Amino acid sequence: MVAPIARDLEAVERVYTETLASAKPHLNRLIEHLNHYKGKRLRPMLLLLSARACGPVVKAHHILGAVVEMIHTATLVHDDVLDEAGTRRHVRTVNAGWGNKTSILLGDYLFTHAFHLTSTTGDARACELIGEATNRVCEGELRQTYESGNLNLTEEDYFDIIDGKTAALTACCCRLGAMYAGADAATIEDLAEYGRLLGRAFQVADDLLDLAGTEAKAGKTLGTDLEQRKMTLPLIRVLDSVPAAEAEQLRTMLAATGNHKLEQLRPALEQTQALSYARRRAEEFAKAAAARLERLSPSTCKDVLLALTKWSVSRES
Repeated sequence: MVAPIARDLEAVERVYTETLASAKPHLNRLIEHLNHYKGKRLRPMLLLLSARACGPVVKAHHILGAVVEMIHTATLVHDDVLDEAGTRRHVRTVNAGWGNKTSILLGDYLFTHAFHLTSTTGDARACELIGEATNRVCEGELRQTYESGNLNLTEEDYFDIIDGKTAALTACCCRLGAMYAGADAATIEDLAEYGRLLGRAFQVADDLLDLAGTEAKAGKTLGTDLEQRKMTLPLIRVLDSVPAAEAEQLRTMLAATGNHKLEQLRPALEQTQALSYARRRAEEFAKAAAARLERLSPSTCKDVLLALTKWSVSRES
């Protein structure tokens, strides 16, 4: 998938590495550990693919690709603290190795570098869009934390949360890619909406992995949503689908402590086909995202953006 933007991704990696390089050995050890968190670089990919699908890639794209990856990595580091996760991408998390205080400060370090790097574009629009997206991410995470334990969460509430914590940044990536490639206003909006819908599909699929995946394939600690009583789409669907008395019994079970919840929940998940329902909703968002690409001229990068809509709901990690 990265072939059309391989050189641009290398340029993003150089900016990322050079920006975070430090003369302090203890900091470099932490930054080097974050290399294990490196996944597919989805957010820089979205930014660069959106750019190439609309026009030329310029230096600002490389800078902003590094920025969105720093912001994403910062949220992962902070999420692992909130989730008390011990593993990410098959290695120990920063909090498992260095403790929560170091993790929180490292996440802050990534955020501050990201905002400073954005300013080097010399364009206030980039600062405004990155700032707005990061605010939405933090609002989404705060809302999710606030709603933890609210076993009456609605689907509308759930989608509002993931629009913030996940979809706001993927939408911003696509918007920035198109905007700095010189796309017209309508195309920029289409690509931003593509990014939002893709982010929704991606997060629903991720929540499915937490219930139905395996840690060996996912490469991270699973089951944290249940343990922390975070209501995801399959859980909401179960409680909305069973009789009121059974729903109350399930809420009592979900509110209890212990690691027995998934086993007790599994019959209700199967009875209500809640996992299939959530997967179908993810596929609907992916299909709607693909429809937003119709305005783009045929190109290899457009094909990759289309392929990402299918990958977002079929992945195992």
